[in-house]
Amino acid sequence: MWGATAEPADSYYEVRPECTDVPRTRFKIKPGKTLSARKWQAAFSPDGHLDIGKTLHRIQRGGIHPSIRGEVWEFLLGCYDPKSTFDEREQIRQHRRVQYARWKNECRDIFPVVGSGKYITAPVITEDGQPIQDPLVLLETNPGANANGSEMVKELTSRGPLDKKVIQWMLTLHQIGLDVIRTDRTLVFYEKQENLSKLWDILSVYAWIDTDVGYCQGMSDLCSPMIILLEDEADAFWCFERLMRRLRGNFRCTESSVGVEAQLSNLAAVTQVIDPKLHQHLETLGGGDYLFAFRMLMVLFRREFSFCDSLYLWEMMWALEYDPDLFSLYEEPGTNVEKAEGSKGKTKSIRQCGKYERENMKIKSSDAPLPISVFLVASVLKDKSSKLQQEARGLDDVVKILNDITGNLDAKKACTGAMKLHKKYLKKAKKT
Repeated sequence: MWGATAEPADSYYEVRPECTDVPRTRFKIKPGKTLSARKWQAAFSPDGHLDIGKTLHRIQRGGIHPSIRGEVWEFLLGCYDPKSTFDEREQIRQHRRVQYARWKNECRDIFPVVGSGKYITAPVITEDGQPIQDPLVLLETNPGANANGSEMVKELTSRGPLDKKVIQWMLTLHQIGLDVIRTDRTLVFYEKQENLSKLWDILSVYAWIDTDVGYCQGMSDLCSPMIILLEDEADAFWCFERLMRRLRGNFRCTESSVGVEAQLSNLAAVTQVIDPKLHQHLETLGGGDYLFAFRMLMVLFRREFSFCDSLYLWEMMWALEYDPDLFSLYEEPGTNVEKAEGSKGKTKSIRQCGKYERENMKIKSSDAPLPISVFLVASVLKDKSSKLQQEARGLDDVVKILNDITGNLDAKKACTGAMKLHKKYLKKAKKT
């Protein structure tokens, strides 16, 4: 086994033959290092308790085999408690599937394109709740559907003025559709209409239940891997919902600011401590707001890595950040907060925590710890520090230099670099 050669993972996420400019994948399935189906099954006790400590260690060494990635992610994202049994998890799974079906039916009652195997890319309603007669909607929804989108809205408005929540939701549906048809279009998986409509359905249902955030561009990039990895639509939805618990703060907008600006400010503060000369140079160029790193933080490096490598990066990050309290934190009634706003001070087994979480546990601070993604971006900037200082004469140059990293990053090295910078930052920040 130890002498076995590493196996490329690309075959699990087939790329359309005409797409020749996709970033090459570096992740390889390494026997003895990558978490295999056999090692995964062996990590459970007879009644279903998961040895999460051993599992995290294995993921940090070599990622997860694509054949089991979805079910492992459900634990990493806090869908299930590793201390639960097989029976308890099955009960939770069935309960969640019923809940998702209920929400989806609510959406279908308002706009029957939801769940029809179709989606829309043109607006169906005005901001004051009047139906829009767009021929594109007629084209997209009419074949095989009971009625076209415009007729559905007409029928809905005939019952009286629409609720503000309904109008707001319906205004986002075509925006979701426009993003869905652009998401991971290099993959064979999305050649099927049913997969595009599944992605549209999940995002539409999420926008309905999360009225605070709704739908924002970038969410389709975060949701897409879930429906590829998890066959059941409801399971994919809950995995996405758990990921959004971590990230929804980035998407929360007010009239004056975008949520991710807080993370960009954190990135600026980290860079100022670990590479003051680079920070000064970026400020001189007018980039002190670090908006050039906006995309990396919003969609967690989906554009900088191949599809396969971005999944590897995500699971490495989540394994490093893993907090065994995640499940109970998310399941507490009325709790709707990001992990960053989570409980502090509760005793938990260090062995069950990811390496990054362990480091954060050592800090005696009332402030929520920064996510590892901030240090990942800081690590990329640090690697490009001399090039940025020597060659960047304006923000366009900064963007160009950072765009050149696409396909040239190694996920494992990036995580190692982030961990080192995190330690360095904590040491220097303590002295200041």
